[in-house]
Amino acid sequence: MCCLKEVDDPRKPSNGTLHDFVEILVIALAAALSDCDTIEDIAYWGRTKEVWLREFLVLKNGVPSEETFLRIFRALDPKQFEAAFRRWVAEVVGALRGGVAVDGKTVRGSGSGGETAIHMVSAFGTELGIVLGQEKVASKSNEITAIPELLKALYINGLLVTIDAMGCQKSIARQITDQGGDYLLAVKGNQPTLLAAIETEFIDQFGCAAVDRHGQAHKSRGRIVGQVASVLPAQGIVDLADWPKCRTIARVDSLRQIGDQESGFDRRHYISSRELTAEQLAAAVRSHWGVENRLHWVLDVTFGEDASLVRKDNAPQNLSLLKKIVLNLIRLDATDNTKTSLRLKRKRAAWDDDARLRILGLRPL
Repeated sequence: MCCLKEVDDPRKPSNGTLHDFVEILVIALAAALSDCDTIEDIAYWGRTKEVWLREFLVLKNGVPSEETFLRIFRALDPKQFEAAFRRWVAEVVGALRGGVAVDGKTVRGSGSGGETAIHMVSAFGTELGIVLGQEKVASKSNEITAIPELLKALYINGLLVTIDAMGCQKSIARQITDQGGDYLLAVKGNQPTLLAAIETEFIDQFGCAAVDRHGQAHKSRGRIVGQVASVLPAQGIVDLADWPKCRTIARVDSLRQIGDQESGFDRRHYISSRELTAEQLAAAVRSHWGVENRLHWVLDVTFGEDASLVRKDNAPQNLSLLKKIVLNLIRLDATDNTKTSLRLKRKRAAWDDDARLRILGLRPL
């Protein structure tokens, strides 16, 4: 909660503000943890839980109205909110291990009513399952411009940063290595020369013992996915002037079967500045695509992000971050060892005052 005090109140004091800014953010956070996905929900929850909230907050003029919450999130500086979020993550997580998956998601509901839907690029700590930061893609731009800004704000020394083909850019690869990290980048048609060189080398080395291969099959919810990961040294294949410190070229072949239906064959290519075995490659690729199920799907299904109709000014971006803070709070709660879904954990926080207090770490006045 202390990090919230570092965010500036966007309101002008001369306007006669009735409610404390930090208290507004605390109420919103507690409500979002308690299974509230909309501004209307947050305000109603606050009024319903006012007696409980007064154990920790002054609430000089009671709980703010729905309109007040909406004005605050529309005016709140998302850069400051994001900076406070990153500092909080750094404090509670400490030294990060594993990999960092960088991937984008469109907040579809923010595009209704004639507005352009915002697109957020997030950095996801694959080992802990938490969000490390987010960056909004500028209007009329794409992820290529947002990824460098996001990486600049993160400490990635010693970490493996995985990005899909949109982020396979020479400047991004150089930035990652300059910051002390390693990259694993998907290579597609946006880098035709690099892709052709990798494809040719794997054809030339077909059946050769120099190719390290690792096969595996995963079963989940009636679906079977078989994969074969292959790696080769990048020396002599990849131009190090363009792709700094590149040490590995890789290929992952996949075949999926759902019930009796077999899907098409899929082949993906990668480059990495880290010397990876085929088994390590397979694990890193699997961890990267876990961001779809462990972050994007959770935001849509558990937090109703795509259904949100908040679309004005900074509100969509700030509410997206609020939901990611809650996601992190739940996943970092070391006191809860129950194997229940995030959906049920949010409901428990809504029903159980003690559970909510434990997760938020609030102190009585």
